[in-house]
Amino acid sequence: MRFTFLARLILPLLLLSSALHADVKDVRVWQSPDKTRLVFDLSSPAEHKIFTLSNPDRVVIDLSDSKVLNDLSKVDLQSTAIRAIRSGKRNGNDVRIVLDVAEPLNPKSFPLPPNNVYASHRLVVDLEREIGSQVISPIKKADIYTDNKRDIIIAIDAGHGGEDPGAIGHGRTREKNVVLAISKELQRLLVAEHGFHPFMVRTGDYYIGLRERTEKARKANADFFVSIHADAFKHPSAHGSSVFVLSERGATSEAARWLADKENESDLIGGVSLEDKEDHLAMTLLDLSMTAKRNSSVKLGSHILDNIGNVSRLHKNHVEEAAFVVLKAPDMPALLVETGFISNPDEARKLATSSYQKKMARAIFAGITEYFREHPPRGTLLAAQKGSAPVFNTYVIRSGDTLSDIALKNGVAINELRRVNELKNDQLRIGQRIRIPNT
Repeated sequence: MRFTFLARLILPLLLLSSALHADVKDVRVWQSPDKTRLVFDLSSPAEHKIFTLSNPDRVVIDLSDSKVLNDLSKVDLQSTAIRAIRSGKRNGNDVRIVLDVAEPLNPKSFPLPPNNVYASHRLVVDLEREIGSQVISPIKKADIYTDNKRDIIIAIDAGHGGEDPGAIGHGRTREKNVVLAISKELQRLLVAEHGFHPFMVRTGDYYIGLRERTEKARKANADFFVSIHADAFKHPSAHGSSVFVLSERGATSEAARWLADKENESDLIGGVSLEDKEDHLAMTLLDLSMTAKRNSSVKLGSHILDNIGNVSRLHKNHVEEAAFVVLKAPDMPALLVETGFISNPDEARKLATSSYQKKMARAIFAGITEYFREHPPRGTLLAAQKGSAPVFNTYVIRSGDTLSDIALKNGVAINELRRVNELKNDQLRIGQRIRIPNT
């Protein structure tokens, strides 16, 4: 009887002790322009301390009642601020992990619970540069309109990255890799286009928080923010490309609501400190200020959607709405482009190819440049050119259209239509775009 009583007292204590034992099962390292991130996979939550030492520079992480199960010397540290990782026992049951670093770094750390991508508890350690860290130099907008007309600044946001792979499709195709390739091709096209300047929110394989993405675009004084994705749906039969604006009321379809929920989980997967709290008053004012940019977003999205329709099937033939956190950008039109469903085997195969990625980038590029040539921001080179040159509207040829009918409807001479579009004859094809002088 006494033994049973003692067992009832001791067993819960033994179970609690076992639950607190946190083994380090794996370590991953990601390098971004302004910090190095380490992610430790743990068998359970662990108490930890983190501090720095100098001469030489080191970052020290102490984990209570833990041990390291993998070989830290095999962790890939290439192109990071960490020179070496080593570990040793401390106070019997604790473990000390020492990071030999190339320069003084400011460490921050926070735990993350398991989620639908990572089954383990995680400890995230961010090592931020103390001096000389990368700061986005704002690209000045012209407040006083002189002859020095500025470029239109396009912020390109490749979704996910680093610890967050995004959706994983057929053949283990990772969304983060597909959308970065499309984004880099879009960047290349905009660099070559007179009057435009691209700004890459993510330049490599690392994670950026959803709020931080739009903040980076704002600091660069972007005129437009486009977030590029290739997501998954619960049914592999779902197919087609989509363009989304931020919803004022709710999602326009089940798929839109599903996609927004999945994208908004990105911070939990990629790793954002749970201590980061939103200022609710600031967010309310932010939501109000975004309404003014919504109409521009819808018009711009229609241009992109029309062009994407020439490359792939469309999920919906209109700009959709959903509550994507990354679209809460008050200073600029903002869109999210789903280039396809990576969960659909046919679309995943296409999205994984360089040729298709380039086609998709060209379609997004065409939609952006078409819109801004029609609606250039004040003070830009394109606005100056529009003021001194004939103004054109764009028309997409539909079934049954003839050049003479189009000329008659728009009050333009048919010879003028031939001239401005460099047409050798009056033959038209469905989907062809022609310019119509704005009379």
